[in-house]
Amino acid sequence: MFTAEELLPIKLTLELALITSVFLLLVATPLAWWLSHTQSKWRAPISSIVTLPLVLPPSVLGFYLLVAMGPSGPLGKLTEALGIGLLTFTFPGLVIGSIVYSMPFAVQPLQAAFGSIGKRPLEVAATLGAKPLDAFFNVVLPLAKPGFVTAALLTFAHTIGEFGVVLMIGGNVPGKTQVVSTEIYSYVEAMEYSKAHWLAGGMVVFSFFVLLGLTLLNRHNERVMP
Repeated sequence: MFTAEELLPIKLTLELALITSVFLLLVATPLAWWLSHTQSKWRAPISSIVTLPLVLPPSVLGFYLLVAMGPSGPLGKLTEALGIGLLTFTFPGLVIGSIVYSMPFAVQPLQAAFGSIGKRPLEVAATLGAKPLDAFFNVVLPLAKPGFVTAALLTFAHTIGEFGVVLMIGGNVPGKTQVVSTEIYSYVEAMEYSKAHWLAGGMVVFSFFVLLGLTLLNRHNERVMP
């Protein structure tokens, strides 16, 4: 039913979701740790900025990212000065947009996981002579494992389901920036509903199993918690 060219958006979508998830876990971990422990006056503003993509329309966020990465935007001027060129309508541009758009789906689960650990495990580790960095990697990270799994699954699934942001930044260019969600849009515009049904149905099934996995994970964690 689908040609190799028509299946390419699936490959691009999986690559986009994987790159976004890995990068966000690296960035969100220290940010979530800081948000869960700091008493700084900047905590509320920074937390609000991180959460902003949850309430902003994707078209609004995509528009400002497009402006920022354009020839007159600060990021566009920087990439051109570095000889990289503009990131609009490119796969790297999609990655940047996806990282911004999916940020709260990585930060919030990790922040909740870090906050639930409390200070006691770190205090015990300190009395045993563990340095803060050792305690973080050997005590905090294992205890926060469910939060990392949740953050990874939500980020991956959310990135796969993006539409407005990737359409604004990527322009739905076949073979370059066309992902599954925008390919479905193209099929609907062309009234090729059969192909749209196959892709949309796959998205429904994928989303269902992600949510099912998260539900089972939460039940398991509730049973093993003392």
